[in-house]
Amino acid sequence: MGICASTERLEQGQETDENIVYLMDEQGLGGAGGGDARKVASLFSQKGKKGPNQDSVILCQGFGMEDGVFCGVFDGHGRNGHLISKLVRDYLPFMVLSHRNALFLADADAEDNAFSDASPSSSTDSSGNSSPQPSQMLDEWREACTNAFKAMDNELKVQPNMDCSFSGTTAVCAIKQGKDIIIANLGDSRAVLATMSNAGYLKAVQLTTDQKPCLPEEAARIKSCEGRVFALKEEPSVMRVWLPGENCPGLAMARALGDSRLKHHGVISTPQVTAHRITGADLFIILASDGVWDVLSNEEVVSIVCTTPRKQHASKAVVEAAVQRWKTKYPSSRVDDCTAVCLFLQDQLTWSSAAAAANKKV
Repeated sequence: MGICASTERLEQGQETDENIVYLMDEQGLGGAGGGDARKVASLFSQKGKKGPNQDSVILCQGFGMEDGVFCGVFDGHGRNGHLISKLVRDYLPFMVLSHRNALFLADADAEDNAFSDASPSSSTDSSGNSSPQPSQMLDEWREACTNAFKAMDNELKVQPNMDCSFSGTTAVCAIKQGKDIIIANLGDSRAVLATMSNAGYLKAVQLTTDQKPCLPEEAARIKSCEGRVFALKEEPSVMRVWLPGENCPGLAMARALGDSRLKHHGVISTPQVTAHRITGADLFIILASDGVWDVLSNEEVVSIVCTTPRKQHASKAVVEAAVQRWKTKYPSSRVDDCTAVCLFLQDQLTWSSAAAAANKKV
């Protein structure tokens, strides 16, 4: 299924926000909810005090199948981080879908009848084609994401008038295909699932790992490529990546798109791709940049969403809470850019029940 470049702005005040993009499929189906993106997800981004907003966010409806969804948060860094995050936001979804479709067609050519016995629970795309069985479908999306991220990273290297030597972006993406969610994460943005326990408690389940240089496996790879990992005296808790013979750039993540000078020294563009099968207990997934996670816990973010009266305002409530926390937790620091996407997993989410659960221990 193709995606057109038309956008739908939902809230007054966001109409001129170039950091937020809504896309619908070219047939105008818009996926679940009859094209109303407010029923699918809530998006919000706010510039910090460090310069231009380097965060970008996107929601694509009708992605891969009629009710398919792609949403992503991209947190840029470096001199050209704001340009890179927008470029990745605009191209990566289509590259992922292109690689996935290529894999789908290759499998079909290899075995023409591979999907002829699909079970009744198999999903169908907008063209009426049966989807692969779940395990095969998830494998295809994993490979498609990995290939697309690599292709995107290569594309950044050849962009004219855009120096990516020490600039880049994170990427945390959620792809919803029927009852399956594929999460592709690169860098230190994060995805968190809100779900209900059997006892009726609200739980926050982190779906990604913050890929920072402090992780032993990440540091080992960087050091094996002659990159250096250490923290500055004024920031002893923040490990950073440095070139072998220069005290630059001090990248605070171990994986990223861009940052071409560090690609020779252990910083990679390979995402961690995982899958989750949606259950009746799952409420929503929050994707957010580290401007949110640096000051709010997973449990706090989930609770904020559940206690927001109107779910289309959920991401704005999270961002505003993060900005306020920055001012109290780090009063002498400049507030970071803060961006969040709340992807709703239930068509009729009962906010009163979720709010009641939020009052219990998360």
